[in-house]
Amino acid sequence: MLASTLSSAPSSSSSVASTARGGAPPPSAASAMICNPRRLGGSDLIVSEACLGTMTFGVQNSNEEAFAQLDYAISRGVNFVDTAELYPVPLTAKEWRAGKTEEILGDYIAKIGPAQRDELVVATKIAGYFPSSPMAAARSFPDAPIDPPPDCRLDAASVKDAVHASLRRLSTDRIDLLQIHWPDRYLPSFGMTTYQHAMRRDDDVPVRETAAALKDLIDEGKVRYIGLSNESTFGLCEWIRACDELGIRDKLASIQNSYSLLDRRFDSELAEACDHHNIGLLPWSVLAGGLLSGKYNRRCRGDGAIPSTSNSRFRRFPDYMARWHPSTAKRTALEAAEEYAEIAGDAGMTPAALAVA
Repeated sequence: MLASTLSSAPSSSSSVASTARGGAPPPSAASAMICNPRRLGGSDLIVSEACLGTMTFGVQNSNEEAFAQLDYAISRGVNFVDTAELYPVPLTAKEWRAGKTEEILGDYIAKIGPAQRDELVVATKIAGYFPSSPMAAARSFPDAPIDPPPDCRLDAASVKDAVHASLRRLSTDRIDLLQIHWPDRYLPSFGMTTYQHAMRRDDDVPVRETAAALKDLIDEGKVRYIGLSNESTFGLCEWIRACDELGIRDKLASIQNSYSLLDRRFDSELAEACDHHNIGLLPWSVLAGGLLSGKYNRRCRGDGAIPSTSNSRFRRFPDYMARWHPSTAKRTALEAAEEYAEIAGDAGMTPAALAVA
């Protein structure tokens, strides 16, 4: 069974940790301080049910605001923090720089010291195929990015460069959960839902090569577990096979895919595959980019909903997440968000609370 609830930590980007099987771990002294502890998939990682997302750190949130969010989340029993080499978002923001969010989180880790760092589960993500990518430039050339930047790929050398760059920015000696942000091969994602054969490339890096590079990093103690993101059932099964062949099947722990009241694609055959292979789900954008928060609704906001401000994502970035943006989303999505807010109001809940219930 997949369990999904969210704590009250005031993050503008959060994930919800779910287990494919097994539910809550046996009680222990270590898990007693964790809010609703969950074992992530078949791994030994014990994480809070709520994971603090960080993709706004460095654009919508200053360093001070980021530190305040981290302090608050930890004080509420959250031990799970997720970031990425791509963050912050959106990439069109004038403040954007590859790895900036990891640097902010790294400054926080340096501030709290090794003992408190050991109590956290730190997850990050490395990017898949991205032509002429400033992220790829930041992997090997952090102080002097080359122009034009190289393509972002998931070959062995690029994976190791990316992980070493993340370790440096995060001020840590290991990454607890290293996720592939999206595949090297073509796959419709980030709002695209239909597979287009004409977009398939013949130069994609084999999954086994990427997995073998991660095995080397695991053997070196730099990565503890592997996760996938924005992946399909086909891709998950390819990873299962590669990890089986390499003897690291027990290190493949999770998948982080879009999942919300407006996006239930996971509930089909991908849920079945995750259940059979004991892969934990980390839903991203459970509020559909903020559309399900109620702050953009015209008719009602639900009890206690917070109205949008000039710094709210869809007001500040009119070209971001078009599939959920109030000015560009499909009418059916907007009407569903309005109706969910009305249901929340009738139940005495905020729309956000309903969205993650």
